[in-house]
Amino acid sequence: MIKRDLLNAVIDACFKGKIILLLGARQVGKTTLLKEVVKQFNEPSVWLNADESDVLEAFSNAGTSTQLLQLIGANNKLVIIDEAQQIPDIGKKLKLLYDNYPQIQIIATGSSSFELQNNMSEALTGRKKTFYLYPISYKETVGYSSILEAKRMLDTRLIYGLYPEVVNNPGNEKEILVEIANSYLYKDILQIEGIRKPAHIDNLLRALAFQVGSEVSYSELSRMVGNIDTATVEKYLDLLEKAFVIFKLSALSRNLRNEIKKGKKYYFYDNGIRNVLISNFSIPEMRMDKGALWENFLISERLKNNHYNKKYVNSYFWRTHDRAEIDYIEEEDGVLNAFEIKWKDKKVNFPNSFRDAYPDHTTTILNHSNFDSFVE
Repeated sequence: MIKRDLLNAVIDACFKGKIILLLGARQVGKTTLLKEVVKQFNEPSVWLNADESDVLEAFSNAGTSTQLLQLIGANNKLVIIDEAQQIPDIGKKLKLLYDNYPQIQIIATGSSSFELQNNMSEALTGRKKTFYLYPISYKETVGYSSILEAKRMLDTRLIYGLYPEVVNNPGNEKEILVEIANSYLYKDILQIEGIRKPAHIDNLLRALAFQVGSEVSYSELSRMVGNIDTATVEKYLDLLEKAFVIFKLSALSRNLRNEIKKGKKYYFYDNGIRNVLISNFSIPEMRMDKGALWENFLISERLKNNHYNKKYVNSYFWRTHDRAEIDYIEEEDGVLNAFEIKWKDKKVNFPNSFRDAYPDHTTTILNHSNFDSFVE
């Protein structure tokens, strides 16, 4: 098993007086990680999966702390509630358990934050600690094998991504990705009232997949998807973000009149999901979109790395109306760190307009020869 960077952090957070929330897309390894957590404690435990109809019904019908204690078992000190976003009023129910039975460590997982976070934000204020688990990171594969092996497998990761089942089943990557995309990718989204046409979600994701690394327009996406307005496009994009399928970069705009002020780019948490949506598993060197593949990979890996290392930054891209641009910018402690991402090792001149407008900055060109420090 590939050891996840988040494992020790979750273990250290246990029995410290907080409910633990572990959020992440389906199939990224939340259950596997928590099985390792349970092994670390010599405490009676119970595992309840809200995807099971009887578990969901029991939680739905339990309205008092006494009923909830009967459900989880009075002797259990470690309680795992899997896919907790399925349970009505889950925030209130966890608050009852927390307030009445502080000796019990509760860990709740969720594959979508739109229900879990919304239902818990007020009820569990000051009572929870939240972690996010993503597909396996490049850094985790280095720890599992070696830097040499990780680099040898880089093209494979760019094509098939890093979902645990994909990584652990070489030779069957395509079939596994198709199954994840068809059965799990937005299962939770389709359960929300108002989502009547899953084909619109498919078409929207496919349109985004073809525009990775490019600024997107809601009105253009609306036309590409067909028969939905821009407000619905924005709603679906928000849900896809909260289901951990995609994430957004906004445009940095502070000093120049001709900076793009409301621009946005969307990236996928996993390259394999992006490629299965466009049905393209060709090797990178044979592809017209290899630059987009590389950019999506590096920026998503940076996101994982920042989260696991508790590095709190603001992330942007930068572009002006006269098409000067920078792929990726991080703001940390008031300093802007600008990155240009290139498939090949080549010289890049950062725009003078950016240098003049933001004198307190650093610049880095990322390519195959130096990307390691960016993602580890």
